[in-house]
Amino acid sequence: MKKHLIFGILILLIVASGKAIAQTAKPRLLVRSDDMASSHAANVSCIEVATKGISRSVEIMVPCPWFFEAAQMLKQNPGIDVGVHLTVTSEWDGIKWGPITASPSLADADGNFLAGTGEWYNKNYKMEEVEAELRKQIELAIREILNVTHLSSHMGAPDVKPELKNLVQRLAKEYKLIYQTENLDYVPETGWDKAKSFDEKETAFLEMLGKLQAGKTYLFVEHPANESDEMKAVGNKDMLTVARDRQLVTQVFTSPKVIKAIQEKGIELVNYNQIGVRGK
Repeated sequence: MKKHLIFGILILLIVASGKAIAQTAKPRLLVRSDDMASSHAANVSCIEVATKGISRSVEIMVPCPWFFEAAQMLKQNPGIDVGVHLTVTSEWDGIKWGPITASPSLADADGNFLAGTGEWYNKNYKMEEVEAELRKQIELAIREILNVTHLSSHMGAPDVKPELKNLVQRLAKEYKLIYQTENLDYVPETGWDKAKSFDEKETAFLEMLGKLQAGKTYLFVEHPANESDEMKAVGNKDMLTVARDRQLVTQVFTSPKVIKAIQEKGIELVNYNQIGVRGK
């Protein structure tokens, strides 16, 4: 009877201790910047938000025309956590990119990737060509960039089907990169996507920060760039304000008010290398 009582008390103490840790632990936030290498504007802004702002992981698109400039920038900033943003789609009207391997089943008649994930999902691609392409993207990124730690998916296309996800998992394990992380929550919705001005974007982001719970790790994904002539030329019929929208992301990610709020709320900014396990 006494042993059962002692055991019960120990269980209660463990549970209480766990609750106390959860209540006192800081909220953790991974701010991820996607689409580096898709434009010079994206390259400049991804570096800016990582070195002067709150972004802690940058995703690079290897098949894109600005990849080698991006790689040079990242060599000059070796502390930035980098992910290979596996790419099999090319969504813009003003600029296109395609496979960097001899993989005709992945491309359209002009040699470019298809525009959307839905088109890619229904494409009659060859799995051996998909593997060759993704493998080449990973190997080129690792060769040119010092701090590649993880894999991610551009537009959700490279892992949209079970056989594709299994392939990416296998490649992550082979190259000892992080692919999926456990207990990672998306941030609470506060109207970010509907916000049109800087003030609205900043307010939505600050409201979101106030809702982060202690003991949890959150993911926020966006696409920094700037409102340059280059960015104005790369949109499509569904994204006519892409240059302005991505300029606002850069402004919010480097906002002194946002940086101060994160510090005051005790939110810990983290990257994939801090929360993921290599080979998973």
